[in-house]
Parts: sequence; structure tokens; C-alpha cells
Amino acid sequence: MSPTAAAEHLLPGGLVLRGCRPGDLEQVGALLADRGEPADALDHRLVVEDPDTGWEATAVVVDGNRVVSTATLLAESVRLEDVVLPAGQVELVATDAAYEGRGLVRALMAWAHDRSAARGDLLQVMIGIPYFYRLFGYEYAIDVPPARPVHTLPAPAAGLRPATPADLPALARLQDAAQAGADVAMPHPAARLRWLVAHEASTTWVLDRDGAVVASARVPEPDDDVLVAEPTAVDDAAAAGLLAGVTALAAGRPVRVTDRPASLPGRAWADRLGAGSDLAEQYYVRVPEPGALLEALRPVLGRRAGAVGARRDVVVSTYGASWRLPATDDGLGPVVAGGRLQAPGTAGGAGVAPDQVGALLLGPHGMHGLSRRRPDVYPGRDAELYEALFPPLTADLLTYYLPY
Repeated sequence: MSPTAAAEHLLPGGLVLRGCRPGDLEQVGALLADRGEPADALDHRLVVEDPDTGWEATAVVVDGNRVVSTATLLAESVRLEDVVLPAGQVELVATDAAYEGRGLVRALMAWAHDRSAARGDLLQVMIGIPYFYRLFGYEYAIDVPPARPVHTLPAPAAGLRPATPADLPALARLQDAAQAGADVAMPHPAARLRWLVAHEASTTWVLDRDGAVVASARVPEPDDDVLVAEPTAVDDAAAAGLLAGVTALAAGRPVRVTDRPASLPGRAWADRLGAGSDLAEQYYVRVPEPGALLEALRPVLGRRAGAVGARRDVVVSTYGASWRLPATDDGLGPVVAGGRLQAPGTAGGAGVAPDQVGALLLGPHGMHGLSRRRPDVYPGRDAELYEALFPPLTADLLTYYLPY
């Protein structure tokens, strides 16, 4: 039986997986700080003590009274066009070095996935160690935007200051506007905006003008250079003032900016930035039930099919299972689950390997690009329809920890 948040589960060696309790807080914080960053302990405290998340968001593995492994499941929402998908994100994962190799993270991931499914999440999105989370059903799917060096600075400007809790509504509005142009977006939930203002791993800066917040950026503690992440602005002047103000804080260090090409700062700063790294960086996505996700996206898929004049059933096969969306007078009807379909092209369908469903539905390549990279993703005999149903998408995802 997979573990859930409410019950204790015995693991091999007498270890127990259970929900986190207030008495575990110091041990969990020490474990996270030891295996990650010192600021992780405060981040965890902010999560479990927040009324929107609480202690049930974290599980621990204990050896007697000793916490030896932990993970936290955060609640997210992913918007694809005008459809909002409930999602989960696993964060703050750590295992005592003496207990590695005993399957504790696997047990915690099973707890997180079961909890995520129980609350109705249709997918999980995360950043994490390269390759590792592919072991638990994740696959790389959505591009991380590059961080581009600043080569030309605007004139200095005043009004930059650290954000306070009073700025939270303005921060939410600015981020909503910055993400509006992306096909796929994952905003910061209200709780995480509170945490980001309070935590120590990064500072959220805002620019004031005439008593109003007109721009913002998240800046991690500087290392060899300064990263300007999640920039927002209401107009070109605010974008210029934000860049000038944050760059002044760099005290001569090089400055990089995370690229948000669909946002106002992305457009306003385009000529001031150099090229970013061309190394592959992507977010992990896990899709546990492709049929449920297709059903949620049926309004989007119906519009896309209508745009190319398609009046025929849509069939998507992951080879071991398949799903049909019947054509109706109003678009596409409810998803009908089918069985194994090894040759979906013969049924007028498309094939996609199960680990590529997230990339097909949410990623930058679409059916056309993926089918030229993966022999197990193909549009069958009706390429025009399936390339229209699954086009390349732009994305803007905001996570607790920056993927840089």
C-alpha cells in the first residue's frame, strides 16, 4: 500500500513514514540545512506554519525519534491557455547521508504522488537533480528560460526597495500581467508570495513611482554574479528603472537576467541583453493519468480542431492505453478510454510515448518537433490535425526555488 498523509507506514529496517509534526521541526530544518542550504530550514518553517499549507504538506521518515528523510508537497496551478490545471510540486527533499540507498525518497515520492492524486491534481511539475526524478515517473518537458547577461545599462533611477507584506497584492498583479502572454503559466500561489517576501535565499525588490509599485524582481543572494529573476514592470520606464536599480546593487559584479520574452521587461530589455547559455535546461513534468488531463484540456483541443476545420474523432495512444475524443456538433465530446493500441495510425490516431505526454501537451516542440526527435511520438496519417491539436507552446513557470 502506498503511504498517505494520515497514516503511519512501516518501511524496511523498522523505519516509519508518517506526517510531519511540530516536534519534528528542528530536526527537519537541520536535515535540510545539512543536505541543502542553510536557508532551507526557514523555508520549510514558512511552509508548515502557513495556514494555506500546514504540517500535512510534509512527510518524514523516522528511525525511532530521529528524522532521517523528508519531502514536502506544494499545491500549484498550471494554466494552459484558459484552462487551469491543479498540480503538485515536490520540494525540500533530503535524506541523512547514512540512510541513502534504502529507498526512502522513493517511499516519500509515492506518498507525495498519492496525496497529490487524492486532492485532484492532474500533473506534477518540479525542478530537481538531473536525471534523478526520472526514476519516479517524471520527464523533462518544459524549457527553463535562459539567464542572459546585461551588456547595456539604462540611466540610474531611484525608488527601489525590498518588498514588504503590504506589497503582496501588487506583486500578484504584476506577475499575472507578466505571465499573460505565455501559453503555459504557473504562478506563485498567494502563500508562496508571502514566503518569498519573508525568506532569506532571495530578496524580492520593488520599484515605487508616485506611491505605487510599478516593477519587481527576485534576486538571490549574489555569488560570482547577480541574477535578476522573475522581472515585472507596468511600462518601459518602470522596466528601465528596475534594471538600473537592481544593477546598482550588484556593486560591479556581472548581472544576468532571466528571459521572459512574452513579458514587458522581456521586450523592453531585449536590446540590452546578450545571449544566454544554450545548454538544455527543462522543468520535470509527471502525468499520471493522460486521459484525465486530455479531458480537462478538451475545450482547448476542441477549439484547435475547429480552427483547422476538423470534424473527426481524435485518438491518442500511449501504446499500452488509448483515448478517443469523439467529434460532435459542438466540438469534441468527453474522453472515452480504450485499451492497448500499438498502431494508432491505423485508427486515425497519433502515438506518444507515455513519458512524453507532458512534453507534447505543455512543451516547446509540439507534435511537429517531438515527432522529429522521438520515433515513439508521431502524428499518424493526419499530421495536419495532430500538429494543430498539439502545437509548440511558450511557458512561464514560477517555482519556490529558482532553476539556476
